[in-house]
Parts: sequence; structure tokens; C-alpha cells
Amino acid sequence: MKARWWLGGAVAALPWLQGPVSAEEDLWSAGLYVDLAYAEAFQTGRRIPWRSKATTQRLNQFSPNLGMFYLRKQASAASPWGWELAGQAGYDTDGQVPARERLPGYSVLRYLSRANVTYRVPVGNGLTLTGGLMNSFIGFESFYAKDNFNYTRSWIADYSPYFLLGVGARYPFGERLAVGFYLLSDYDYLAHRNNQPKYGAQLAWTLGSEWQLTQNLFLGPEQSDTAPAFWRYFSDTILQWSGQALTVALAYDVGTERLRAEAGQRQTLWMGSALFTRWHLGGPWSLAVRPEFYWDPDGRLTGARQLLHAVTVTLEYRVPVGSGTVGLRAEYRYDNSTGKEGGFFQPRAGGLELIPTQQAFFISGWFSYDVR
Repeated sequence: MKARWWLGGAVAALPWLQGPVSAEEDLWSAGLYVDLAYAEAFQTGRRIPWRSKATTQRLNQFSPNLGMFYLRKQASAASPWGWELAGQAGYDTDGQVPARERLPGYSVLRYLSRANVTYRVPVGNGLTLTGGLMNSFIGFESFYAKDNFNYTRSWIADYSPYFLLGVGARYPFGERLAVGFYLLSDYDYLAHRNNQPKYGAQLAWTLGSEWQLTQNLFLGPEQSDTAPAFWRYFSDTILQWSGQALTVALAYDVGTERLRAEAGQRQTLWMGSALFTRWHLGGPWSLAVRPEFYWDPDGRLTGARQLLHAVTVTLEYRVPVGSGTVGLRAEYRYDNSTGKEGGFFQPRAGGLELIPTQQAFFISGWFSYDVR
């Protein structure tokens, strides 16, 4: 599950698994968020882009990566209509814009992160219908770093959707099981590759007081040829354990798609996994460690045929300030990229060359303010 940013934590429960809202005033919320960082890449002191990365792309420079504000009214049994509106800006939004086949109006839409309406149908345990621009149900990490264990996102997060356009229906079967079904636009929400809808599904199963299993699916045509033989099929599986001081989540993604080209057809494959761990050390301090890999042998998602390995270690200091929260993070990240087109940028005379390993150190700070 993508972490729900209005809850202020990457391990927050899915909204439709939570208890009912008790008061009308509790349905309303508003807030803002600012995210700043300085990234130092060890291979050079010059400013360079982080090759293949969709977020935190700028190295050896100070970056206002993201700013966001939101207004929200939650739907409930007593007040069935809800809505969300949120705007955003910053360097991280650059990576959401596809290189080609862009959706008309993308230059404005990229600055919106929520614009949807929700209706809670009084059927059984409550069927929730949502339509518009919404948070993606796919993946463990959020687009907003404050909701994640680490500052930089994993490779699997950057190559699964952070936002989606479409309509969805969610229904809880008791307190432990919920299912969702979706009709969507493209996998990249700012892209327009054809006029046929895509399909998504989610099963969220709370196995006990500490365990939760989430299975997400996406399928549909992501090429001009919309025949089922050329559809994209993608699976995202998350198993999470949450203790009093330690949280561990294992995510595994796999996707395949047959490409039609003038020279013939080619079946592509990609997969990745990350182990997310966060340990609350005490007081305002926490430590997060994330080993991961991402394999893109056909270059379908990253744009380069490569195998990526990475380890990220993050120390966080987080304190409340009035109705807001301030977070400071120091993060070390090691990435390795091998394969026919693998590598990271290193300056050389007249341009850039590719090297297999990149080490980087991040100092980041964020501030969030939420009111009800």
C-alpha cells in the first residue's frame, strides 16, 4: 500500500480498515508540507543527475524537492460525501512527467496530487466509491518523504505509480479483510498511450495484531496496440510486521509486457524487492535500513538494461512543534548498477561517463503542519 500521507506515517492502516469517525468536525483536515535536502555524491563534487532515478534526482546541490498543501473531508456513514484537493511543487514532480505520449494538460496536472470525490454507499459495512486524481493503492512508500522510513525512495517505489487517475470501489469484509477494484488511466498518470481503461485490484488482509498482507494488481494496455496479448501485467505484494518499536515490511514487484515493434515482438520482464525496516530507538530518534534490488533486463521501466542493488541507512530526529512536526534525517546510500546499459554518471572531460557504483550522503529536513 502506498503510505497515506494525511496520516503522517508509512505504516498507517488502510483507511477503509479504520474505525468509524465519531464527530463531524473530525472529518475535516488541512495541512502543508515542505521537504528540503542536500545530496553529496562521492564520485564527484560537480552537480550531476542521478541516472535512472525518478525522485531526488539532483546530486551535489541543495534541492527544495517538494512542497505540498491539502484540504480534505472524509466520508462517513453520517456524512457520506467526501473530497480531497491537494497541490504540490518541487523538483520531485519533474520525474512524474513522461518523456513522451504526455496527457493533454499535464503541465498543470503535475502540480496537483489530489483532486477527487468520494461517496460512501450505505451497503453492508460501507462501500466507498472514489473518482478523480487519487493516491496510488500500489506500493509501500509514499511520494512524500515524511511518510517513509528513509528519505530517498526505493527503486520499486519510483517505478510503480505514486498517483492514479480513475475510479475505484473499496469494501471491507469485517475488520480484517478489504478488497478494492479500479478503472484507471495509464500506469504513468500523466501519460496518454491509448483510450482504453486499465484495471487494478487490491486485497488487504490483516492476519493478526502484528501482521498484514497486501496484494495489488495492475493490468491493461500501455501501448498503442490494445490487444490483450500486449497488455501490461504487474503484481505488487507486501508483507508487513509491526511491533512496539520495530516495523519490518517485505515488498516484491514483478511485471511483464509484450512489446510490438516493426522488427517483431518481444516479451519484457522486470522485478524488484525491498526490505523496509524501522527501529524506534527512543524519544525522537529512529533508525531505518533498507536493502533492495531492481532487475530491468529489457530497460522497459528504467530506460536502461540493468540490475540495481542498493542499501540505504537513515537516522531520523523527529519532534512535534505545536500542531506541526519537524523531521531531520542523515542518510547514507550505496547503489550498484550492472548490465549492458548499467551505471551512474561521473564527469569526465567533455561530458559524462558511466561507473558501476555510486555512494551518496543526504542531509534532509521537512516540516508538516496538519489541523482538524
